[in-house]
Amino acid sequence: MDIRSNVEKIKEKIREAADKVGRNSEEIILLAASKTQSPEKIIQAYEAGIRYFGENRVQEGMKKIDLLKDKLPEAHWHLIGGLQTNKAKYAVRYFELIHSLDRKELADELNKRAKKIGKVQDVLIEVNIGEEESKYGVKPDQLEELFKYALEKENLNILGLMCIPPYFEDKEKSRPYFKRLREMKNELEERYKVKLPHLSMGMSHDFDVAIEEGATIVRIGTAIFGERNV
Repeated sequence: MDIRSNVEKIKEKIREAADKVGRNSEEIILLAASKTQSPEKIIQAYEAGIRYFGENRVQEGMKKIDLLKDKLPEAHWHLIGGLQTNKAKYAVRYFELIHSLDRKELADELNKRAKKIGKVQDVLIEVNIGEEESKYGVKPDQLEELFKYALEKENLNILGLMCIPPYFEDKEKSRPYFKRLREMKNELEERYKVKLPHLSMGMSHDFDVAIEEGATIVRIGTAIFGERNV
């Protein structure tokens, strides 16, 4: 399996999806979901041009970031998995953007921990767009309340929204969920007179549809690295 050729194929697909709706593909961040992947594979992805990496678990991410910091000088590390409140202090030290803010207690803790180290932490609010019991994220009808709450935190900077829709074999069935997240973002921007530049949505099987609906960050694991080693 050739990571370099996988990355080239994905970039081409990103360009095609962006062209289809008149978007600039340069504005879309290709983030490699590197959970469970070996440092060697992450280095290969970096050498193939990837600069953004997403980890699901704080401790696994910390180890990789420490191990690879000299080898990947231009890497940006994002936390894309659910975050426990007691791991917030590590998350703010290690991750540039946290995609999974989904409750007030976590906003409080991230704000407190970021303040302690003199950082303004960039975050996305994760929305449980399909209202699935098994998934993280704030319920759509509680999004505005959380957004308003987090907006007032001095050491948090909300950059947009994130979602993981229900999985469908037919990726077109994901489209209404992506569209809904975009509409929610637009409504918040309008109502609160803020700019939310990011929509983190779309994974290996449906990222082209997500791009057509406005994704600015696509989180790709399997299509870059092959089937995950569990």
